[in-house]
Amino acid sequence: MPDLNRTSLPLSRPGSTQALGARAIFPKGPDFTLENFSSKGFLVQDLIESLSESTLQANRRSAPAAQSAFDPKPFIRTFEHALSRLALLSEDLASRETELQAGVRRAESQNAQTLESLGRQLDQTIDSFQSLDTSLSSANGVPNEEGSLESGGNVAVRIGEELEELDRQSRRAQDAKFLIQCWTQVSKTGRLTSLEEIRQHGGAEGKVRCAVLARQLARISQRLDPGNWDKPNGEGRSADGAHSPDGQDAKHNTREAIEKFAETLEKDLLQQFDESYRKQDFEGMRSCANVLYDFNGGANVVALFVNQHQFFIDRSQLVTEEVDGDQDIWNRVADPDAAPPPVEASLQGLVDEVKLVAQDESYILKRAFPYHETVLIKFLQRVFQQSVQQRLEMVLEKAKSVSVLAFLRSLQAARACIGALVDDLKAHGMTEHPEAVSLQVSMTLDQQVDELFTPYLSGSSYIDCETRSLEELYSSLLFKYTIFHSRRKKNPSTFMASLAKSGSELLASARDAYIDRLGSSDLTAPQKAMLLRIARLKEAETAKNKGDIAVSEQDGLLSVETSKRMLRWLAESVGRGLELSNGNENSKDLLALLNFLLTHMGEIYIETSLDSASDAATSQESTKNEPDLSYLPHLRPAITTMHLMVACINTVLLPLAGSSLSIRRQMERRANTAIARMEGKVNSVMQHTVDVVLAWTGKLLQTQKKADFRPKDGAGEGGGNWLNMLQTPTCLSVTNFLAKVKDALAQSIDGKNLELFTTEMAIGVRTQLLDHFKKFQVNATGGLMVTKDMTRYADTLRSLPVALSFLPSLDVLSEIGSLFVIGPEALRDRLRGGTLSLLGIEKTELRPYILRREDVGSVGVQSILNGM
Repeated sequence: MPDLNRTSLPLSRPGSTQALGARAIFPKGPDFTLENFSSKGFLVQDLIESLSESTLQANRRSAPAAQSAFDPKPFIRTFEHALSRLALLSEDLASRETELQAGVRRAESQNAQTLESLGRQLDQTIDSFQSLDTSLSSANGVPNEEGSLESGGNVAVRIGEELEELDRQSRRAQDAKFLIQCWTQVSKTGRLTSLEEIRQHGGAEGKVRCAVLARQLARISQRLDPGNWDKPNGEGRSADGAHSPDGQDAKHNTREAIEKFAETLEKDLLQQFDESYRKQDFEGMRSCANVLYDFNGGANVVALFVNQHQFFIDRSQLVTEEVDGDQDIWNRVADPDAAPPPVEASLQGLVDEVKLVAQDESYILKRAFPYHETVLIKFLQRVFQQSVQQRLEMVLEKAKSVSVLAFLRSLQAARACIGALVDDLKAHGMTEHPEAVSLQVSMTLDQQVDELFTPYLSGSSYIDCETRSLEELYSSLLFKYTIFHSRRKKNPSTFMASLAKSGSELLASARDAYIDRLGSSDLTAPQKAMLLRIARLKEAETAKNKGDIAVSEQDGLLSVETSKRMLRWLAESVGRGLELSNGNENSKDLLALLNFLLTHMGEIYIETSLDSASDAATSQESTKNEPDLSYLPHLRPAITTMHLMVACINTVLLPLAGSSLSIRRQMERRANTAIARMEGKVNSVMQHTVDVVLAWTGKLLQTQKKADFRPKDGAGEGGGNWLNMLQTPTCLSVTNFLAKVKDALAQSIDGKNLELFTTEMAIGVRTQLLDHFKKFQVNATGGLMVTKDMTRYADTLRSLPVALSFLPSLDVLSEIGSLFVIGPEALRDRLRGGTLSLLGIEKTELRPYILRREDVGSVGVQSILNGM
């Protein structure tokens, strides 16, 4: 419908030509219809503007140019005409509205009549149903067996049940009659002609009936012809017409005839099943399988399906297929520092194929067998016990020929791969897809996996392989280390030294065992090459005497990187054990790994290094030259390694052994004993070092000359030159030595251990200094040197990382130095209430120093001494 806008209204303009060609005196008014006002875009403003615009255009054409006054008459005429036209339209619209209302009233009346008619029909239907129900439930029933009346519906049901029972009895009678006929035939003629006809022409249902009848005939034969059943194959039945127990002549061996027929029937059914399988006729397969299941449990048809499956036919031709022989791959498997590669390619291919075949065959089994779960279990057992087991054994044999580590890694990869296969099959559901597999199938899959890996994981066989692999790797890695330390000279004179000697014997036994292992004939070439590479040996060196193998000083040093390498190997073994071992055996395996770690890393590696440091420290106690503290930096890697080992034990081994409380406690006791022993050796080294430092500082202090603190006055030798010196030579030698000790300690220990060690050493040095200055006579000039020496000693000791609580006690050195330079009055004031009293030093403790003053005989000093 067109919109009512400025151009849509058919407005006549002044001067337009009429139908007869005459010009109208007045312009024609606008012509409206209902369609002009029914548009959604209609606006009253647009209508007014359209009417006004048409009037203005007509005025411009008819009015002279000079006339400019506004003339309202054209507008009045235009709007009057529009109003009259609108009135006509309103009347027309009212008329149409009246007609529509009348139509609505007629439709409503007709609808009410229709609803009333439908209601009457529904009431009639309900009345008819109630009449029928009343007739069926009326009291005019028939009496039952007990004499009570029954309704008509119950009578119909009872009659139907009786008819069904009569039909079943009729069929049973017919079957009994036919069975008697068959028995008569087989007992008199030795043949089952009637059953043969049904077998050949009765189809699948006929074969089912034959199977049922054959079983029944067999039972009848056992009762009526027991002579053929008492002995194997009916040997007791004679062919001369012997009589059966019921008096009938049984001229033929009924057992043999029935069994022969059953065998023929079964062969036919199996052949038919096979033909249906090749044609993918699942209904035919299901029919044959159902018959055979009713006949003899279906064992033969299941065996036929499984044995003739194309998967096993193809796999039987690939049994001799060699395992992947890529030497680079096997070298990576045997390399303990390389990431373990994935499972061997042929085994992975087999697992992928098994997954696809099992999922595809599940669809066939579900459609072809009514007892599909039993067939699926047999199929899976055959897959795992034949194909998977054969390939797994070949892969593990190949891995064992490479190295023990390669065998363990291959075993772990195979277990993970086959475990993932089982998980995928369970998730798929197979015959229960998309639901999860049944409990019986799930248990079968788990059992097959356990049977595959039990030979490799039962008893202690697995953990023995793990410890043997780690022992080979650790012995190779520490071979030159053990050679170096076994050549060190040891003179055991104490109990700890005797323990160190037993440790050296352990080193020697480990070294000899490794040499013997390298020369063993059962060590494969790849494994030997790997062990030599780890030991940093060449093939020619293994032929030498163990005493001729060249080692360097670097070979005897403990390395943190080597320790981390050893712990990585152990962590891999622990993770592999958790994945492979039985949960009940995990704790025992972890105990074995803990003992191995404490022996090889604790005793052979860490304690050997600590014994070496202890021997070096002990040898420096009686040296005539400045002590060699080069053994101290070797303590840091030993302590770091010990911390790494403790962290491994506390975070990995002990938490995983929580399933067995007794074993965990045993592990804790052994670990604590070993750690306490190692910490004791560290403390022994540090104590020996303190003794060495104090012994040497004592020797240096003994070089102090008596004239050092009694220089003569004047500018000559021993006079003014002393005043230009900062410290005495003895003080310089002592402080320089302590600085060297500080540097060595910074490379050896840190934290609380460093603080405790330096504090103990500083206490010992301070005690030596306090005793040292009691031995020398000091004059006024020498007192200045004493003060300078004391200040240097105190500053040197403060520079050490000692405990904060010890630092105030160093002030006593400076205060005692001042006792030699102050006068008697100042000395009296100092003793009366100075810093010395604040430091807790009694006056009597200062008396030996005052007695060493050169003016001790003066009146002032004597009065002070008398007052003390």
